[in-house]
Amino acid sequence: MSELRAPAETAVYQCLNLEEGESCVIVTDDERLPIGEALYEVASERTDDAVIVRYPPGETHGGEPPAPVAAAMAGGDVVLAPTTKSLSHTRARTDANEAGARVATLPGITEEVFTTGLDADYESIAAHCDDVREQVDDAEEIRVTTDRGTDITFEVGDRAFLSDTGIVHEPGQMSNLPAGEVFVSPETANGTFVVDGTMRPHGLLEDDQELTFEVEDGLVTHISDDEIRETVENAAEEVGEAAYNLAELGIGTNVAVTELVGSVLLDEKAAGTVHIAIGDDAGIGGDVEAPIHLDGILREPTVLADGVEVELPRAE
Repeated sequence: MSELRAPAETAVYQCLNLEEGESCVIVTDDERLPIGEALYEVASERTDDAVIVRYPPGETHGGEPPAPVAAAMAGGDVVLAPTTKSLSHTRARTDANEAGARVATLPGITEEVFTTGLDADYESIAAHCDDVREQVDDAEEIRVTTDRGTDITFEVGDRAFLSDTGIVHEPGQMSNLPAGEVFVSPETANGTFVVDGTMRPHGLLEDDQELTFEVEDGLVTHISDDEIRETVENAAEEVGEAAYNLAELGIGTNVAVTELVGSVLLDEKAAGTVHIAIGDDAGIGGDVEAPIHLDGILREPTVLADGVEVELPRAE
């Protein structure tokens, strides 16, 4: 049996709960085809209405797929999207959810991450999400600090914390796979955050490598890294200051992820980490649309909810 078979079964059966007679759309690209085909093989054994849609890799994370791909997504009961560039923060994904599809995106997924990241008890992950939510749901202010120099405060405002549990059983639901995080798009933020874990395009950072970002009134005003700064500047040519939006605060809850591996998709889910993102937040409860969504992972953070330390889940 292919090593991709077991994680494909987890995704199709446990996470998406594909039922006989439902339509299932597998969206993939030229660089993720083996994963797409593994998912299609499993899905086609459950339903006669499974299709696989393949297109060239997108140029940027959050870039819209071709119109026929978006149309296929909106027409499915279940959508699984293992792609090189993320479809999570796209109108195609939100339109599919609004049409009633259950959607799981697997942005930047590799065969290694697919086989290891889906080897998890998703009921346990959901329980850890619930525990974190109980501690942060009513907070007006979240402060994150680290020994590496992070000290940033997020004003939640009227925004709601959301959970990415990997359990996508109801119409209109969406999750990343691998899953495991509690996140919010804050109304504003101020301070400094220092990424010392994983961030595109660098992957896993060296022990002495740090990426520093300054934030004022919800906008990133300083980026220490030339490559990331250029990416944001290029996006700003299209959408202006929206590209500098402080988009997300996330807390990892996947206790099966025992170490960072250099994949943002997996590492942002690692229990006990925090990730902070720049760019688009329209797909996660915000109101800013941008062609980028750049997550940076912070190791060993302290998180305070209205001054009370949050007990973070830890890897098992």
